[in-house]
Amino acid sequence: MRYHHSRHRSDRAMKNIGIATFLAVVSVATFGLGQVKVSDPVGAEIDEIVKSHFAAGDFSGTVLVAREGKILYKQAFGLANREWNIPNDLQTKFEIGSMTKQFTALLVLQFVNEGKISLEGHISDYLSYYRKDTGTLVTVRELLSHTSGIPNFINMPGFLDGAASRTHYSVRDFAEKYCSGDLHFEPGTKFEYSNSGYFLLGAILEQLSSESYEQLLTDRIFGPLGMKGSGYTQYEPILPHRAMGYERLTAGFRNARYYDMSIPFAAGALYSTVGDVFLWDQALYGERLLPPRLRDLLFTPNLENYGFGWEILVPKPGSPYAGESIPMHGGAIFGFQSVIQRIPAHKELIVLLDNSDSPKLLRIALEIRGVLSKFPQNSVS
Repeated sequence: MRYHHSRHRSDRAMKNIGIATFLAVVSVATFGLGQVKVSDPVGAEIDEIVKSHFAAGDFSGTVLVAREGKILYKQAFGLANREWNIPNDLQTKFEIGSMTKQFTALLVLQFVNEGKISLEGHISDYLSYYRKDTGTLVTVRELLSHTSGIPNFINMPGFLDGAASRTHYSVRDFAEKYCSGDLHFEPGTKFEYSNSGYFLLGAILEQLSSESYEQLLTDRIFGPLGMKGSGYTQYEPILPHRAMGYERLTAGFRNARYYDMSIPFAAGALYSTVGDVFLWDQALYGERLLPPRLRDLLFTPNLENYGFGWEILVPKPGSPYAGESIPMHGGAIFGFQSVIQRIPAHKELIVLLDNSDSPKLLRIALEIRGVLSKFPQNSVS
C-alpha cells in the first residue's frame, strides 16, 4: 500500500451495524456482468473468506474475482454511507489511491508510442519551469520506476496533517513547491517510492498535450474501454454512487479527513468500480491501448521488482502461485484502500475496493489466491 497515512485499528468495527443491516449489505448486487453463483466451489470458498473478514470488521467494500474473462465472484459488503446506512453495491465508486499510477504509466507510454515522450528524456526537456540542476538529471524512465531520487512529498513532516494537504494548488505551483526537493540519491541507482515522481509525470502529460490529466484519461482510456464508473475525484460535483471514506479509530469510525485532490493528482486521485477495473484488466491483454512492446514494459521489473505503475509480486515457496509473476498495486488515501492483483499465467484477476481504510486487503487477496490455485481452470465446471 503506497499512499499511506496514519490510522488506527478498531476491533469493534461492527459495533454500530445492526443484524438487519448486516444481512442486507452482504446480499449480491448485480450490474450486468452475470449473476455469480456462490454454490460453485470457487465462489463459495471466496464468499466464506470475504464474509468472515467483513464480520470481523476488516472489510467494507466490493470484491471481484475473474478468470479467463469470466467473472467467478462479485459481491458488495458494508456501507457506502454510514450516517444513512446506505449499503455498498457493485456500482459504488471508490477512491483508489495509488492504483492511479498504472493509468498514468499507460498514458506516458502512449505518448512514447506517439513520439512525444522519450523514456530517456529528462524532466527539463518537458517542464521548462522545473529546477534545472535536478531536472536535467532525472529521466522519465526513472520517474516511472521510482528510481529518480526525488523526495516523496507525503513524507514531509506535518504535510498530511497540516494545512498544506487541504490547500488547492495549480499543477505548476505544487510541482515547484513540493516535488522539487534535493535528490536523495543519484537517479537510477536506488528504488524509493515517490508520489512526487508520478505527480511530475502528470505535469509532463498536461504540458505536452495542453489538455488536463482528467481529459486525457477520459479520451484515451475510460471512454474507449467503456469505464463509465471511473474518473478524477472532485468533491464539488454530485457523483452518483460515490462511497464516503471512513478512518478507523479505537472506538469505531470517523469521516475521512479532507484532502484536496489537486495534490494526489496523477499519483493517486482516481476513483473506480470493480466492474471498470475488470474492463481495464481485460484490455491489458490486448493491443487496444498499447502495442505489446510498450505494454509489456508496464510489467517488466526494475529495481525492487517495480515495473511502470505496477509492483511485480513473486510469491515465495509455499505461497499460492509461488515463483510466478503477479503484477499488482495497492492504494491508500484517507478513508479508502484498494488492491488489484493480476495473475497473467492463468488470466486471473482479484480486485478489492474498500471505504474503511482496512489494513487487511493484502491478506484477503492472498486467501483468495489460495482458493484460485486450489481450483485450477480445468477443475471448475
